[in-house]
Amino acid sequence: MKTFTLPGTQLTVPNVVLGLMRIQEKTDEEVRTLIKTARDAGISFFDHADVYGSGPHGCEKRFAEAMRLTSSEREQVVLQTKAGIVGDGPYFDFSYEHIIESVDGSLAALGTDYIDILLLHRPDALVEPDEVARAFDELSASGKVRSFGVSNHTPGQIELLRKSVSQPIVANQLQLSVTHAPLVAQGVAANMQALEQSVSRDSGTLDYCRLNDITVQAWSPFQAGFFSGVFLGSPEYPELNAVIDRLAAQYSVPAIAIATAWITRHPAQMQVVLGTTSPERVAGAALGSDLPLTRAEWYELFRAAGYTVP
Repeated sequence: MKTFTLPGTQLTVPNVVLGLMRIQEKTDEEVRTLIKTARDAGISFFDHADVYGSGPHGCEKRFAEAMRLTSSEREQVVLQTKAGIVGDGPYFDFSYEHIIESVDGSLAALGTDYIDILLLHRPDALVEPDEVARAFDELSASGKVRSFGVSNHTPGQIELLRKSVSQPIVANQLQLSVTHAPLVAQGVAANMQALEQSVSRDSGTLDYCRLNDITVQAWSPFQAGFFSGVFLGSPEYPELNAVIDRLAAQYSVPAIAIATAWITRHPAQMQVVLGTTSPERVAGAALGSDLPLTRAEWYELFRAAGYTVP
């Protein structure tokens, strides 16, 4: 498993992360098996959110109940969670009161004294950066949160926060897969007026994050689109799957490792956030952590996914 020092922190982190948004109905044994498989594969970074589960902090509670981490075990893992989505509505809330309340709820649910990284979960159109800064300052000073980031934010939205927030923004969690890659594809087709792919939908978010040492965390790395099903094995992507299967055989890894490697091969040093609860798929995806796809192979996958290389 490839690891690196997360910019803006002292954390050594893997480039594959296990997201735990689907563990609410899993038994203790199922959760422990999932986590053990991840740890055995070198994954020590676990992603949560206050809204994951059937109720507030549901999946965070399920994780803590099943794992019952000792203080020494807690120190060996990175726990990340998110705040800002209000399930009733839904709507977004980056107010000082909501952020503090959410973090206190996450700490209680997770059974821990601190959260390694707190992300603001989707942009709040009504954000007041000074309120966010007040919350971050309090959480940092108290030791409740050690690092801060965002999710699904544009460069302008991050700059607005940075106008008031004094802590580094260390991560931006964004949807990215080989079939859902506007973060990458627009730049490849820049200045090509006739190509729909050339239209910028994110104001250069990937380049902005690289320039500002903000680690991109790729969520839904195997989804064809926005929760529209996985592309692996899908009859809707025959050309892509033919290339994936050929490369999987060539590298002696499962297909899911090739899909992971398409993201980890990128020089932005992104993290891949897995959402599966299948231990087998976790172990398979982890094999793509440091798989050395060539430039030709990376671009072949990109073209097979339907993108144009002018």
